[in-house]
Amino acid sequence: MLHIIFWEPEIPGNTGAAIRLSACTGSMLHLVKPLGFDMDDAKLRRAGLDYHDLAHVMVHESLDDALAQVPGRVWALTGHATSMYSDVAYRDGDGLLFGRESVGLSEEAMNHPRVHERVRIHMREGVRSLNLANSASIVLYEAWRQLGFPGGV
Repeated sequence: MLHIIFWEPEIPGNTGAAIRLSACTGSMLHLVKPLGFDMDDAKLRRAGLDYHDLAHVMVHESLDDALAQVPGRVWALTGHATSMYSDVAYRDGDGLLFGRESVGLSEEAMNHPRVHERVRIHMREGVRSLNLANSASIVLYEAWRQLGFPGGV
């Protein structure tokens, strides 16, 4: 199982989309408090459609708590890296750590002892960032592809 970790997500629609992503890929979604919304938020429910019961979602009080649930390596996704996500050889149990929509990951989060390496997504120069749910989808599907799409049809 692969793990998606959203550190302090702010926008319910992105988390709802990640809930669908978790359901469709069999990955575990970890949400690290504080959340910028209530888990019963209508926008979160709408974005997740009827996938909430099919997804694997855990809400954690801290980043330490979330990362303790990831058995593999943790890859921090940030624009402040030179290594590309597409150059990683992912393994079962690996975690993909994403930051807040407004500011990304803090230095403290990126320097967490469980973070194996910082990686980035290819983008055109001068562009700040991709949507959080889109970023998670891009990297998760590459990792899942490398693993042979276990459980997929």
